[in-house]
Amino acid sequence: MKALSDIGLVGLAVMGENLVLNMESKGFTVTAYNRSAEKVEKFLSGRAAGKNIRGASDVKDLVASLEKPRKVMLMVKAGQPVDDMIEQLVPHLEDGDIIIDGGNTHFPDTIRRAKALEPKGIHFVGSGVSGGEEGALKGPSIMPGGSQHAWQAVKPIFQAISAKVDDGSPCCDYVGQDGAGHFVKMVHNGIEYGDMQLICEAYQVMKELLGLSADEMHQVFAEWNNTELDSYLVEITRDILAYKDEDGAPLVDKILDTAGQKGTGKWTGVSALELGVPLTLIGEAVFARCLSAQKAERVEASQVLNGPAVSFDGDKKQLIEDLRQALLGAKIVSYAQGYVLMREAAKEYNWDLNYGGIALMWRGGCIIRSAFLGDIKAAYDANPELTNLMVAPYFKEKLEAAQAGWRRVVAAAVTNGVPAPALTSALSYFDGYRSARLPANLLQAQRDYFGAHTYERTDRERGEFFHTNWTGRGGDTASTTYNV
Repeated sequence: MKALSDIGLVGLAVMGENLVLNMESKGFTVTAYNRSAEKVEKFLSGRAAGKNIRGASDVKDLVASLEKPRKVMLMVKAGQPVDDMIEQLVPHLEDGDIIIDGGNTHFPDTIRRAKALEPKGIHFVGSGVSGGEEGALKGPSIMPGGSQHAWQAVKPIFQAISAKVDDGSPCCDYVGQDGAGHFVKMVHNGIEYGDMQLICEAYQVMKELLGLSADEMHQVFAEWNNTELDSYLVEITRDILAYKDEDGAPLVDKILDTAGQKGTGKWTGVSALELGVPLTLIGEAVFARCLSAQKAERVEASQVLNGPAVSFDGDKKQLIEDLRQALLGAKIVSYAQGYVLMREAAKEYNWDLNYGGIALMWRGGCIIRSAFLGDIKAAYDANPELTNLMVAPYFKEKLEAAQAGWRRVVAAAVTNGVPAPALTSALSYFDGYRSARLPANLLQAQRDYFGAHTYERTDRERGEFFHTNWTGRGGDTASTTYNV
């Protein structure tokens, strides 16, 4: 083992432990540290036994074990624990040393930490890591942002341990300054929320409306995974539906229908509201989890509130194909909205984001990896200034081909009272975005009527505002014009 380690990692939970093993398997010597010394010892005598991995008894020991510039990666719970660990590390670090936060941190915290550490001469990297337990061990998608200088130092390690696409390109590259890496990871997670909800709604339609068994749905998802829907989430859904409990019954049917969440989807929605981006599908996906958590209330309401009798006497095979098209169309909308959010954030925070490069980073290792990420990269390579993914030729063609089946699915779900909020909101966004005229003219008249908020006219230049004394009782004074 080398006298000094190439990198240190703090936090031996699932992701941290597997990242250490991944780094070691790629030829790096790693120092592992956890607040609990017992956990370090258990790791060293278990999965890390005989490998180029050493343990540290405390923070001072950790830092002393590292070659310069020292690189310390934090895989601890987001929030105060990250600040606490940084505070412990700083007294032992020197000018040029690097701290990497690899957790699911909210990007404003990363911006704050980068600014606070810069005067101390310590470089900070905020890096999203996606792929779960298997990805961490075998190759995750890594989205680093922060100090360019630090990126050059950690690049050999990160690109070695990351997932690779077919041509060998690593699913890891520099994203941008300060919080850009964690912002992109947040959007990744928001799209993940959307994808998962869409798949669950397709499952619900097949189960409630078509009466398909788990085995029949397993077969449907297996077939879908050989189409444009080829993706990690469709793949694992296929496997979940085939998994049997000890009594031979589908395990999925025995799992309580209350979903958990760790906040990244909510952060994505809040950021969209702050930036004025209509992130409708991902917002519905977050709210669907919130509604699922109201299990006791829903059970009570089901005894009181009545909906239509569920009945389908049409062509099941056709509706399954319609569902595939609906899932594809809505999935495109999910990515389109996520990319618009990144574009607006880049303007707000002065980040130079490589949108095609981000798609490449998501093609392997991460939870939302899917076949058409290559098409997203091609779309942004062809037009780096693309305003919305939906208008790129490939995706325009897919959306237009999908919409007939998509509309039939939404109509069937609404008619039969089967909830499909994400599929429905995605279709509404598609229809809204392709509409040259929306009813906001009436909305502006309403705002001007009750609050003198003014409006623009179609027969005048943009930027010129007008106020009407609608009742004859008001004055000529208008409210200040502003947008939030």
